[in-house]
Amino acid sequence: MADTGPLAGIRVVDLTAMVMGPYCTQIMADMGADVVKIEPPEGDNTRYISVGPAAGMSGVFVNVNRGKRSVVLDLRSPDGRAAMRELVRRADVFIHSMRAKAITRLGLGYADVSALNPSIVYTNCYGYGRRGPERDRPAYDDTIQAECGLPAVQKQLTGEADYVGTIMADKVAGLTALYATMMALFHRERTGEGQEVEVAMFETMASFMLVEHANGAMFDPPLGPAVYPRTVAPNRRPYRTKDGYIAALIYNDKHWNAFVAAVQPAWASATYATLEARAHQIDTVYGLVAQTLAERTTAEWLDLFRELEIPAAPLNTPDALFDDPHLNAVGLFETVDTPHGPVRFPGVPTWFSRTPGKVRGPAPELGADTGAVLAELGLALGEEEQVS
Repeated sequence: MADTGPLAGIRVVDLTAMVMGPYCTQIMADMGADVVKIEPPEGDNTRYISVGPAAGMSGVFVNVNRGKRSVVLDLRSPDGRAAMRELVRRADVFIHSMRAKAITRLGLGYADVSALNPSIVYTNCYGYGRRGPERDRPAYDDTIQAECGLPAVQKQLTGEADYVGTIMADKVAGLTALYATMMALFHRERTGEGQEVEVAMFETMASFMLVEHANGAMFDPPLGPAVYPRTVAPNRRPYRTKDGYIAALIYNDKHWNAFVAAVQPAWASATYATLEARAHQIDTVYGLVAQTLAERTTAEWLDLFRELEIPAAPLNTPDALFDDPHLNAVGLFETVDTPHGPVRFPGVPTWFSRTPGKVRGPAPELGADTGAVLAELGLALGEEEQVS
């Protein structure tokens, strides 16, 4: 766990669970921060939700908690809360995913923590922001996907209301919590001032969905519904080929003209000549392309599209990513030895010329670092009550 990365020297006290908060702090750990994960005696529930090489070490947990240190504290006890206060007194960042009432009852609200450490960056990860009427409701990825409109958009696209096949709300909110925390740290670097940050899943995903779907509904008066037509066109899907599927986007005028000249000269008319003209009849265009792409094999189309510099790709499975030549050439995957055997992590996707990140180590066993971290506070196991 050598100190490398742009966050080397930053200590993060991580009182988050499941995926949103741990994904945020996993990236901080990869970037060199010392992330101390606080767990209840039974551990983070994510330890138990998927397969793993040992009890309490599920694949999801191992990935989003790699490189952290695990400390078990019973925050219902005076001793546990006292140790926690000492931890935040020495931290740069405190991040939690408890509801507002619960964190306040523990004496760990922003007013309490900032009184101990005025320069701390204090990040709340909530389902719903505290200023709204839903502030006390529980939230999970599925319910937030529903509320932000994802299944409704999927229904326009496929005819059925579906969740997308990844925990998008958790991960987008985790990334948002990361950039918000980093901005607050940047402000502290310039001014010395700590502050409180709030990131709510619903608000985050509403903003995320409306990047393109706000569209005509943004204007006063509205110029159309909140939908971006291209993304919900029924024919927008991977194209069938003679022997499988291909993803291709023959979108801008350069790509369109190259495709028409090479494959369909009959389409060289004013009807489809410009991006604006095609955008107004995008589903028809997708349908025409679909009929054409069914006539050759995937390999034949990939060769042609690469020659024409048209964006195209085969359909990978998640399993195939581990053997992807490009991902392996850029060194995305990092193998780390753990007590349960080697783990091949999907590593740091960003590149820094001077302060590169890396997977700092395996995910911790439950409470494995309690003794060491308490010793750093001047405590021994069972003696947390010495801290006031």
